[in-house]
Amino acid sequence: MNTTSTPPYATGRSCRTGPFPRRSIEIGAIVLGFVYWWPVGLALLAWKLTGYPAFGEMRDAARRNFRTWDEARPVSRFARAFEAANRGTGNAAFDEYRRAELDRLEAQRRALEEESRAFTAFVEELKRAKDREQFDAFMAQRRAGGQEGPRNV
Repeated sequence: MNTTSTPPYATGRSCRTGPFPRRSIEIGAIVLGFVYWWPVGLALLAWKLTGYPAFGEMRDAARRNFRTWDEARPVSRFARAFEAANRGTGNAAFDEYRRAELDRLEAQRRALEEESRAFTAFVEELKRAKDREQFDAFMAQRRAGGQEGPRNV
């Protein structure tokens, strides 16, 4: 009789009841995951290498890691400028002036966009008119009997 407290499968010697069949199933699942869809295989491999944590533990660890990553990420100049433009200065007169200027600039931007759309439509109409003129000239020449178009030789 075995008097030690270590079970026989802990050493890996008895393959039928020990960790080897489970490991072979795990490895097979990882291989199949990589064969059919590589993110599944990668997730299974990461889960195996991290020591089979529960899903709640993985979620909490991911939240901790992403929180520290987000805090350590440098803030861009654009983000700082946007934040500075949207917070008040504490001076009501200046805030009102700034808001009026921003509204004026926004109205000017919209007017420029409208002019740009109108100009684009004008250019398209000119192109259509030129195409129509060229087509009419071609048809008039063809009706006159002087067909000088491309020929198949």
